[in-house]
Amino acid sequence: MNLVERLKGILLAPKAEWPKIAAEPMTAQGIYTGWVMILGAIGPLAMLVGYRNFGFAVVQYVVMLAMTAIIALIVDFLAPRFGGQKDFVAALKLSAFSYTAAFVAGILHVLGTSGGILILAASLYAWYTFYLGAPVLKKCAPEKALVFTIVVVLCGMVLGMLIGLSASRGGLAPAM
Repeated sequence: MNLVERLKGILLAPKAEWPKIAAEPMTAQGIYTGWVMILGAIGPLAMLVGYRNFGFAVVQYVVMLAMTAIIALIVDFLAPRFGGQKDFVAALKLSAFSYTAAFVAGILHVLGTSGGILILAASLYAWYTFYLGAPVLKKCAPEKALVFTIVVVLCGMVLGMLIGLSASRGGLAPAM
């Protein structure tokens, strides 16, 4: 997997890129070390510039690493309920590669809070790429892909809010 070519593919032509991702043999470790840990570092590094808070950036990086795997577990658990198949590596591919737009948009943290709207737009695009990838990677019934995506996104939002609340109460992140 060429990182730059994959990045261009998933951002500019996700519908064409998902079958390539599905066909490529990968391991959970390879997905993390070759994609998630690299692209996921963009946001936290930008936070160091934008917020000048090392602790917050480290917490965000660790949370992002954990959330990618937890979302993959949720995807793998839910897929059969939407006509899909259980396959953790495929679920991790879907989780990790669909986050790409949000990972890259993390650079906007250099703007501090004013980059938030653009990061939200990138997150919406990430959800769209998830929607396109669900039938390909999880064999989710195409007519159920939208509802599957919405359920996964809602699970991720609830999980993110719980983690954010816990982190802020523990003094590991700004108060919510």
